[in-house]
Amino acid sequence: MGTTFAGCLGGGNGNGDGGIPETITIGALGPAESPMGDSILKSAELAVSEINDDGGIAGADVEVSTKDTMDQPGTTREVYQELTTGENVDATVGIFGSESLLSIMENIAQQSTVHLTAGAATPEAPQLVADDYETNKYWFRVGPINSVFLGESQLQFAADRFEAMGWERVAFLAEDYKWTEPITSDIQQRLEEEAGIEVTGVRRIAEGTEDFTPIYDQLESSDIDGAYTALAHIGTNALVQWAQQQRPFGFGGIHVPTQLPSFYQATEGAAISTFSQTTATANSEVTEKTVPYANAYQEAYDSLPVYTGYSAYDAVYMLKEAIEATESVDSDDLVTELEGMSYTGTGGNIEFFGPDGRFPHDVRYGPDYAQGVYFQWQTDGEGNGRQRVLWPDDLEETEYQSPPWA
Repeated sequence: MGTTFAGCLGGGNGNGDGGIPETITIGALGPAESPMGDSILKSAELAVSEINDDGGIAGADVEVSTKDTMDQPGTTREVYQELTTGENVDATVGIFGSESLLSIMENIAQQSTVHLTAGAATPEAPQLVADDYETNKYWFRVGPINSVFLGESQLQFAADRFEAMGWERVAFLAEDYKWTEPITSDIQQRLEEEAGIEVTGVRRIAEGTEDFTPIYDQLESSDIDGAYTALAHIGTNALVQWAQQQRPFGFGGIHVPTQLPSFYQATEGAAISTFSQTTATANSEVTEKTVPYANAYQEAYDSLPVYTGYSAYDAVYMLKEAIEATESVDSDDLVTELEGMSYTGTGGNIEFFGPDGRFPHDVRYGPDYAQGVYFQWQTDGEGNGRQRVLWPDDLEETEYQSPPWA
């Protein structure tokens, strides 16, 4: 898959000698058949379209070349090489799976072309920057917050909301992928010590698991109040079976499929009462840019974005700001500018850790930076599903509701 906007290919390269070419080219990567990848590619295109309508970047036309990673590391490497060597792009954005991101970290270093991640959460990427800054400094992450911070976020939400939700006794369910490893490493101990929650167990669920009945039988026999989750790739079956079997406990935490604005309708209401952390919802005013972006996306594509889209959109605009500030597309110039940038995006105030920071070139986490929201699927007066924000306090729309059958 490959599409271009505005102008011809070959407008310059991040390895160049500086200056701004007539056409600036940005490569966008993501699994096109996945909603998370589709949102990356469309959001990059939307940002570029808006930028061109507003005069381009320092007067230069901007084009985006999109590539389908198929969420496979091998394919990701192939299409990344096409962008950086065949099409000579000035920078790249996107990628969904952590395994795919890690598969091209060496290529990013070899090409010395700035990459702004939107979608993958593994903390192994900033660790590579920490281990060898000069080699890996071309990598940055705009969003989401990394897996360590996702775990911190789950602890914070539990401490702030579980008592009111009636969740005193929980089980933690995480899919067995790289992004959940930092979350599960000490979640039981910390939930018990820092949030005062009784945790019956932490279970890592194998890739490809389709039948959750034995797992739920065990949880039900443990008399839990809720299943606290870290699920993405195998989350849909887990949720639908929980609802179809009307298990007598709540369900939610980080659940990527239910972040899809269309998920309630797609599951014919099975998502009711499920909650999840995400970067933003279409109606949550995380910043003054959040709702206008979601509205523009809906107008352009007749659908709403998911979390990867917010970050991809912000990433393109951050590149614009960096290029205009340095009057250059040279990668080393852009790295220096991005390291010092403070940018109000759709997902929060985006700032990166410095080279000597806790997670070099990763997005900072907290109420003054990128924090995310927790929302729950509830129904409106007409029975339609709505994503309504539960947390943080300043964006809270409603209180948690237990599943109708529990």
